[in-house]
Amino acid sequence: MLSKLGVCSRSQAEQAVREGRVTVDGRCIRDPERPTDAERERLALDGRPVAAAERVYIALNKPRGVVVSAADERGRDTVYGLLEAAGLPWLGPVGRLDRASEGLLLLSNDTGWAAGLTEPRHHVDKTYHVQVDCRPDEALLAKLRAGVVDAGERLAAVVVSVLREGEKNAWLEVVLDEGRNRHIRRLLAAHDIGVLRLIRVAIGPLALGELPKGQWRHLTADEVQALRRG
Repeated sequence: MLSKLGVCSRSQAEQAVREGRVTVDGRCIRDPERPTDAERERLALDGRPVAAAERVYIALNKPRGVVVSAADERGRDTVYGLLEAAGLPWLGPVGRLDRASEGLLLLSNDTGWAAGLTEPRHHVDKTYHVQVDCRPDEALLAKLRAGVVDAGERLAAVVVSVLREGEKNAWLEVVLDEGRNRHIRRLLAAHDIGVLRLIRVAIGPLALGELPKGQWRHLTADEVQALRRG
């Protein structure tokens, strides 16, 4: 329930319950699976009453080399370092970008909204611009669209097209309707294609636009609703 109220992540909520820091109607609970009705029961964390947090939705232009994690055991910079001075409530990433990737990342404390964007059955398109170390011909593009099976997972792209070409490399536009771990990198590696840069430029109808690298902004109410419908 703590995560549904936007107070913390699901894993943080489970840990708090197991540590005996959560009470319901004044009684300590230690079972994270215990059903709780926030409208009828008094929920408290560390002795302080818990109410639903204001819903916050932000778009961040993630730089390359930054980890999408609240903390990193190796001491690397995380996206939360870009938000520290903003006075924001707890926010969770809506999906992931690996450390070497960059571009549009959504964060929110609305876990239901986030699940609607990340659950595979909803098929929300995500658009990437990818610089590769070759100039793929149409036959190779067709193979990328057809997909491969890697480690028991089928990896394919809805759209793969050439944006522009250099002498030895090219920029591709790749659209996925689901996102497996390192999906694009694994798909390209299966065809011996190296990735030089990978930038997510859109999630559903929301485009990265001119948001500067390392900066963030609040989503408008219309954008939140458009993503909910998307």
